[in-house]
Amino acid sequence: MINGLRTAIYPVTDLAAAKDWYSKVFGAEPYFDQPFYVGFNIGGFELGLLPDGGTPAKAGALVYWGVDDIEAEVARITALGATVHGAIQDVGEGIRTVELADPFGNLLCLILNPHFDLKAVR
Repeated sequence: MINGLRTAIYPVTDLAAAKDWYSKVFGAEPYFDQPFYVGFNIGGFELGLLPDGGTPAKAGALVYWGVDDIEAEVARITALGATVHGAIQDVGEGIRTVELADPFGNLLCLILNPHFDLKAVR
């Protein structure tokens, strides 16, 4: 049985720069910080940075992080160095998504989902 999002791992070529950038994006410091992995607790979910020594693949799975104001977050995160990879879209029933490319070659996706209830997450 799938129990919901637990971990999103992004491969990065510069772990120190990625740690700094993601700390700014999420307003959080890592709870686990080692040369082989950096882990953040973001709203009860894991964001991991994995040094791969190569080039991250943008064609991988899309992981969406919930937001309350999608336009404000796109403006804030692009000001930190991300670029818009896929414009904000209304995907139905008031749900809106956007794909941003981080400075390390990964897609950082955001979702505004008025139907998501964090209390329903186990």
